[in-house]
Amino acid sequence: MADEAKWYVVHTYSGYENKVKANIEKVIGNRNMHELIQEVVVPIQETVEIKNGKKRMVQRKVFPGYVLVKMIMTDDTWYIVRNTRGVTGFVGPGSKPVPLSEEEIKNMGIELPKAKIDLEVEDAVKVITGPFENSIGVITEINEHKRTVIVKLSMFGRETPVELDFTQIQKI
Repeated sequence: MADEAKWYVVHTYSGYENKVKANIEKVIGNRNMHELIQEVVVPIQETVEIKNGKKRMVQRKVFPGYVLVKMIMTDDTWYIVRNTRGVTGFVGPGSKPVPLSEEEIKNMGIELPKAKIDLEVEDAVKVITGPFENSIGVITEINEHKRTVIVKLSMFGRETPVELDFTQIQKI
């Protein structure tokens, strides 16, 4: 895929951020669109709140009413996200979504969640979703930036390298 996924900001009804995230993720799973819509994030920040003289850690939304979506913009992905319940639109002039720049993401002070993976090259893994589901293979390469691995799968009697998303595999 020539296009690279970029981060877009989606405006939601206040209080619907987590529902929007869950709904988009459900559609991604149902339509097997992990390649096109790669991540949906509701940025949160832990803060200390003092209530009745007691300190407690609470999670607050950094941008209430907004959800960040890392996706490759196509007519399909635009339509899916735009028509998700609770979404009022993309942030950008008119109906044209504008991706965030790396600098904007850094300036927001948002640490986008890094995939925590307990995988290493040479680990045996099982594919849990997608066209290679239930295949067993060995990791030959890990790309943390793209959140993908190259797994050698045995297909038609020969070893074939296949690029898979972190979410598509499970360590054996």
